[in-house]
Formats: sequence, structure tokens, C-alpha cells
Amino acid sequence: MHSSAVFLIEFGAIILGLGLLGRFAARFQFSPIPLYLLAGLAFGEGGLLPLGTSEDFVAIGAEIGVILLLLMLGLEYTASDLVSNLKTQYPAGLVDAALNALPGAAMALLLGWGPVAAVVLAGVTWISSSGVIAKVLGDLGRLGNRETPVVLSILVLEDLSMAVYLPIVTALLAGAGLAAGSVTLAIALGVAGLVLLLAVRYGRHISRFVSSDDPEKLLLVVLGLTLVVAGLAQQLQVSAAVGAFLVGIALSGEVAEGAHNLLAPLRDLFAAVFFVFFGLHTDPASIPPVLLPALALAVVTALTKIATGYWAAKRAGISVKGRWRAGGTLVARGEFSIVIAGLAVTAGIEPSLGPLATAYVLILVILGPLTARYTEPVATRLTERLGRRTPGGPADTRGRADADAEPSADAPHDAVEGQDVVGRP
Repeated sequence: MHSSAVFLIEFGAIILGLGLLGRFAARFQFSPIPLYLLAGLAFGEGGLLPLGTSEDFVAIGAEIGVILLLLMLGLEYTASDLVSNLKTQYPAGLVDAALNALPGAAMALLLGWGPVAAVVLAGVTWISSSGVIAKVLGDLGRLGNRETPVVLSILVLEDLSMAVYLPIVTALLAGAGLAAGSVTLAIALGVAGLVLLLAVRYGRHISRFVSSDDPEKLLLVVLGLTLVVAGLAQQLQVSAAVGAFLVGIALSGEVAEGAHNLLAPLRDLFAAVFFVFFGLHTDPASIPPVLLPALALAVVTALTKIATGYWAAKRAGISVKGRWRAGGTLVARGEFSIVIAGLAVTAGIEPSLGPLATAYVLILVILGPLTARYTEPVATRLTERLGRRTPGGPADTRGRADADAEPSADAPHDAVEGQDVVGRP
């Protein structure tokens, strides 16, 4: 059979399969990410039916998928939002980094993988999945809850930290020395600061330049600009994903909203291809040996994320039930954990890192929606039992006081207000 025909059949089968898996996940209301990863495992090296001619194209599609993920993330926020979050929520971001990055680094060192792998695995365990969490908040009707802005602030700070973290990881994976790594980081910080400054002062002018009433022209200009900036960023040894993220931040208003609507289907397509590509390069036989460390790491970092959300919500004056909901919502890991692990897999740093990251994400992307739904009722029930065992104990009294003092503090507002909280103003 002609090679182009084989390519069309293979790639068409991949897209069709992803569509069916997505529909299956939507039917049962959970994230399709684990299914995409499993599909990649099934058709990759050591899988049921390894791919042939379409693998190179899938690799390019995966790279575009990462760029679009970060672009769309940048479109969610304005530069002023980011500056405001940095000023008010940075303590929560520091606690988040300390509690959730350190377990990953410690696990890598315990496994004898070395300092570079430790930095990579720290990022894998640190960053929550914005996509999964946003979907869970919508599905549970919590977009207008008082704790939701706290959750979103932590996610924004994590996204901002990617602009610093990814250049560091890129330099380490490339084997750059201290001097070269410092130059790379300085360039990345300089570019990020310059883009934020331009976005704050001249965001309207940039958006007006990109703006078009024709959806086709708007799509072409935004996508083309993003790919050019991502390529230039990569040429400067800065992550292409960071370049895409900064483009998203620079756009605002109607342009950002229009670009978001136009690019969302492309993002979903190429992001799914990215997850498949990551699975393609993971041998299923390599997962069982790292399953126990992945499970232990998942349990520890699920608890540390819950603690992070609880502390941040308490600091914001949210009631006890809202604190538990905030913590449980942050547990899910997903796209960015895989992006970070994918960089290490491509660089060939540690063969077992990719399988461990795959198993880890599979566990938490399934567990995350469950903790979001059940952490608060389980914690409340345990607190009540402890209160019964110690009559007049502080736990029982505190729970009732919060409920009486804030009868509607954590109740969802109407749908319009919820959209204002989550969406770009």
C-alpha cells in the first residue's frame, strides 16, 4: 500500500479513536486525558499495534498541542490580573511550591536519578491541571463559590511560575553550565517582564493590531503570531511554550475572547494528539516497576495539595467547608505534568521518569475529580465523629460556628456571576 495512504489511514484512525474516547469520557463525566494516555500506550513501542508512517506527523502535532495549551492558558488572564494575583496571593504560591514540589524532588533523589531528574519530577508533582480543574468546577456548579477565586489564584501563580521554571529545565536538560543556564534564565525573565510591561501599557494597541471582524483572518493572524513567537523563543533557548503563554497574556478584550473561541477546537485536537504522543514513547512494560513509587507519590501529593488549598482558603477568610473544597479541587494533575515529563523523555535523562510520570498522572487525573467532590463531606463527617468522642471539642464547635456565621458564603451564585469569576473580564 502507498505510504501516503497508510499515513492517512493511521492518522485518521488516531483522530477517530480520540473522538470516540472523548465521547465515552463525557458520557461518564470524567477527564479524557487518562484514556488518551492509554491509547498512546496501546499503539506505541511495546503496545498492541505500533504505528509506522504517521509517528513523525504525530510528533509535530504534539509540539503544536503544547503551544496551543499554553496560548489558551494565557488568553484566560489579562496582565493586570496576573500582577494583582502576584501581589495578593504570592504567599499561597510559595506554600504550594514548597509542599508539592519537594515530594517529587525527594522521590527522584531516593530513586537515585540525580539532581536534573529531581528538578523535573518536582515540576511534575507541583503543577495542578488547569484544564481538569476548570471542568470539575463547572460540572460541580462551583464557579461562583467563595473559595473558587482562591483556587484560580493558585492556578494562575503556577502558570506564571512556568515562565521561570521551563527555561531552567530546558537549560538543565540541554546540559548547559551555570553561566549558560543563568543567561538563559535572564533572557526568559527579561522577555517575560517586557511582555507583561507591554501588555499592561499597550495591550489595547496590540489587540487592536491583531483584531479583525473576519474570524478566518483573526485565526490566521493569532495562530501565525503564536507559532513565530514560540519558534523565536525556542531559538533563544527559551521554551516555545513560554513564548505562546506570553502571546496569550498580551492579547485582551474581544480579541482574546474571539481567539479563544476559534482556537478551542484546535487546542483540543492537538492537545489530544500530544497525550497520545507521550504515551507512544512509553513502553507499557516499563510502568509496573514504577507503579508503587507513583502510587506513593500520588497519595503524598494529593494530601499536600489539599493542605495547600485549605491553608490558602483559610488565609482568605473562607469557612471550613470551603477550605476543604478548595483543597480537594486542586489535587488533579494533567497536561502540564506531562509537558514537563515530555521534555525529560525527549532529552533522554532518565528512562523510568516517563513511565512514572504517566502512572502518576493517570492516578491523579482519575482521583482529582473524586477528591473535589468528596473531600469536604468526608472531612466534615470525620470532624463530627471526633467532636462526638471529645464532647465540647473545638472541631465540632468550630464547624457549627462556621455554618451558622456564613450560611450562604459557599453557596454557588448564579451562572452569570460564576462566569465572571472564571472568565477573562
